[in-house]
Amino acid sequence: MRTMSPAKEILSTEQLKRVRARSDFMGGWLIIHAWLVILAATFLVAWLPNPATILLAAMLIGSRQLGLVILMHEGAHGGLNRNAGINHALAQWFCAWPMLANVDVYRPYHLKHHANTLTEDDPDIVLTGHYPISRSSLRRKLIRDLSGQSGYAQRKFQITNALTSDTGTFGERFSKFWHEIGPAVLANGLLLLVCALAGRWWLYLACWVFPMLTWYQFVLRLRNIAEHAVVRGGDDTFGCARTTYTNWLERIFIAPYWVNYHLEHHLLIYVPCYRLPLFHQYLRENGYASRMLVTEGYLAVLGEVTSLQIDDSTKGGERAIGTFGQGYQ
Repeated sequence: MRTMSPAKEILSTEQLKRVRARSDFMGGWLIIHAWLVILAATFLVAWLPNPATILLAAMLIGSRQLGLVILMHEGAHGGLNRNAGINHALAQWFCAWPMLANVDVYRPYHLKHHANTLTEDDPDIVLTGHYPISRSSLRRKLIRDLSGQSGYAQRKFQITNALTSDTGTFGERFSKFWHEIGPAVLANGLLLLVCALAGRWWLYLACWVFPMLTWYQFVLRLRNIAEHAVVRGGDDTFGCARTTYTNWLERIFIAPYWVNYHLEHHLLIYVPCYRLPLFHQYLRENGYASRMLVTEGYLAVLGEVTSLQIDDSTKGGERAIGTFGQGYQ
């Protein structure tokens, strides 16, 4: 198990107070912002339905779908609202269930990742522990993501697993299905119903399912790679995760809601996401810049985690990056 530096060793009392300050307004606003972007992109497709607008919408919506997962993660750390019940409801109803996830399943899994980062007990080690890989292997993975192959396989597994039961009555099988994905299915049914009532049922497929199966999978993989692939190791407090500097395009299409500040999140897991840039600034001011693992942009990250010297035949060692309580970091 990795031991983190005590908070008061890396920040002053006043700095620590500032970075830990939680805002109920910000937690709610970030969720509203994500859905406003999704709604605006959907209106664009409804107004001008053509391949160009659908592809643009898929990129915008897919990145906000990742944003909803990020905000679910924020809720798992209690960062959306200071009231525990409201925090859980926001994370579950407006973030997790629309993305076919469940906060109650995700939270214990995720906290185990924090307690055992990059060790054999880390449930996420199979996502990035096999890096570096060859460039051709990475290219195949990204093509599977963008073409919908990864997303289809994962959704198929998720639904099949929820419906499969070797024993039990119909009631027991239904209870298993309901516990695993029932509310998430209802949430997606509600999205379909809204589109149908608007007279454009196909928008659910074009502006929710299509982005989820393609661009969302792509940016989710980029996120996982950037956070923990080819870092210094779990025994190094400042080397167990990577922070990635982003430009405005990357923040729009790849890394919303400060997800790129992942090293800071691992140093102090209860700093809300909107305080992470300030935390990063304080670390630099306090003399920790040389110890921090920072990369300039996601393209540079991909260069760091790939090599031409690796046997291209190696394809194993990776678990699917899913949206059912696993694969978030």
